Amino acid sequence: MAIQDTDARKLVHAKLAQTREEVRAILDPPPPPRSVNQAAGIVGFPRSRTMQMLLSGKGLGTLGALAGGLLIARPMLALRLLRLVPASTVAKMLLSKALGSLKSKNTAGSGR
Repeated sequence: MAIQDTDARKLVHAKLAQTREEVRAILDPPPPPRSVNQAAGIVGFPRSRTMQMLLSGKGLGTLGALAGGLLIARPMLALRLLRLVPASTVAKMLLSKALGSLKSKNTAGSGR
């Protein structure tokens, strides 16, 4: 009886180790390959960490919440600040972000 229990336990441990490795591979994907420019130290747009954060998904949500709060708290100040923002540039950026997310969803869905 002890030999069968030991073999079963070893089998369970082996399956658990394999599952752990699969979960690690899913949660920690390997970094994308570095391009020649990145290896040389030339980084593309945006270079600053602030701009990288603002253009990420979390950054856009934070900016939206901040703009909404400003509009509710001080609508006249928000409208004055809105006049300073180049609307066409912001619209192009938002449109390109939306199209990029739609493309990534379509390519992810077609891989099934």
